[in-house]
Amino acid sequence: MGRIADTFTTLQQKGEKALVTFITAGDPDLATTEQAVLELEKAGADIIELGVPFSDPMADGPTIQLSSERALAGGTTLPAILELVKRLRTRTQIPILLMGYYNPIFAYGADRFAADAQAAGVDALLVVDLPPEESAELKEATDRHGLDIIFLLTPTSDQTRIDTVCRLGSGFIYYVSVTGVTGARSSVADTLASRVSEVRAAVSLPLVVGFGISDPSQAGAVAKNADGVVVGSALVKLFEKYRGAELVKELAAFVSALKEGVRSASA
Repeated sequence: MGRIADTFTTLQQKGEKALVTFITAGDPDLATTEQAVLELEKAGADIIELGVPFSDPMADGPTIQLSSERALAGGTTLPAILELVKRLRTRTQIPILLMGYYNPIFAYGADRFAADAQAAGVDALLVVDLPPEESAELKEATDRHGLDIIFLLTPTSDQTRIDTVCRLGSGFIYYVSVTGVTGARSSVADTLASRVSEVRAAVSLPLVVGFGISDPSQAGAVAKNADGVVVGSALVKLFEKYRGAELVKELAAFVSALKEGVRSASA
């Protein structure tokens, strides 16, 4: 098994759910990202999503769009992100997935990228604008090089899409809790719990819920019906406000609180 499967197995044995934390690689620079990943793990994150900055992030709301702009302005590139992961692998074995858009991967070359990502220590790819029906080239490459490929389901996904994602995906399934773009919300939809329970019963992979989860109580509420939760925009906002030691302190406190919220789902 890979790191992601091992993590879900270990959490299941402990009766816990996964906390997946998203930050944008290179915001404001890669040295900060490297330190942040280690602090996120120390504070309780189980899986790290590194966002690959892109000039036209159509699935993202203003918070993550601005973080991509900051990262690109600082010179962050896809090869530099792979070098970052390689450095991290000398210090941590936490699962790391890259989340982004297909254009940079296409420009890099799907097979070459999958090979380089696996060699660097990346565990999985989540390509927001690549639906499973169009993923054959990338999936062949990820299968060849031992990477998980993670696909999205949404509140509007029908049974055909659910079956396709189950057949083609690996690692876990990412359930988008709302229609629309990323961004912290003040509440989660009343229908989310029942829909997540329905989908979870229909899939064999762990089901992780993201988009809009912004505080520990929301994380705990969602984790009751899912195998894990993703928190992104609420974390990325801290990179807007803080730098240096203050950023580390705020990240650690927030992620620790989120983890307690997720643990409350198992109590």
